[in-house]
Amino acid sequence: MEAFIGQGIALVTPFTSEGTIDFPALKRLLQHTKDVDYWVVNGTTAESATLTKNEKRQVLKFVQENNPTKRPIMFGAGSNNTAEVIEQLTTWDLSGVDAILSVCPYYVKPSQKGLIAHYSAIADASPLPILLYNVPSRTAVNMSVDTIVTLSGHKNIFGVKDAGGDLTQAMRVISHTPDDFLYISGDDALTVPIISIGGNGVISVLGNAVPQEFGSTVTNALNGDIKAATMQMSELLDFTDALFEEGNPVGVKAALEIAGICGKGVRLPLVEGSEILCSKLSSMYETIKISSRKSVFVSNFDARHAI
Repeated sequence: MEAFIGQGIALVTPFTSEGTIDFPALKRLLQHTKDVDYWVVNGTTAESATLTKNEKRQVLKFVQENNPTKRPIMFGAGSNNTAEVIEQLTTWDLSGVDAILSVCPYYVKPSQKGLIAHYSAIADASPLPILLYNVPSRTAVNMSVDTIVTLSGHKNIFGVKDAGGDLTQAMRVISHTPDDFLYISGDDALTVPIISIGGNGVISVLGNAVPQEFGSTVTNALNGDIKAATMQMSELLDFTDALFEEGNPVGVKAALEIAGICGKGVRLPLVEGSEILCSKLSSMYETIKISSRKSVFVSNFDARHAI
């Protein structure tokens, strides 16, 4: 699954002032991120928990129809109800989708044996390859190394997005899974060290706001220039931290409003970013853009994504 090596973007879902989906803003976001390696639709950053089934279908269709550089598309389909995931994967029109991101079951806190059974059932039924998604801060369950290694043997599971923040676990997973099993960072700030130990890229929140700058960082890391990538990431760290101060996607939507892409509105129970946060992000965003103009963020990113 080489299409999912590099910088993937967990797309936000822009909203109008009335709270409906802002499709013109979504089109601007797709244009803004058109040179990333792939898009993830209906991930956590999309506020998928507050989107209706019809809205999810609408967003997916819109992304498919407004894909200027033919980016691969990964679709988020996960639940704490295994049967619900299978029903979605086997009855929805997923034409034009290349893979499925399926989050670890939340709230019910299954055992590791339950996780293996859950993902095995989904992978058996799915018409598309599955990327596991480990995010214990949201699910209260960490997929163990043994669980991920066991699931890596399933022919329809091609990798894991890991937002566990544990580099020791990352090393163990990478060293005990097949060479073609992808290990993808779910934490922007840890992307460079994860790539340095054998990881394959990131599914990013940060890249919504600064796709070229973070893309350059990821590309340099994948090309083995860890020193350059580390220096670039150091320019992005404070901005990255600020994006999550008031929750995700609260911060990145505020940053996208600053960038002129979409409004900062979110759906309850989230509330939009505070004036203090927006002011901080505005200053940091301008600093990043100044650094970019000074060629701090240099790599073969543009050439690699030239169409």
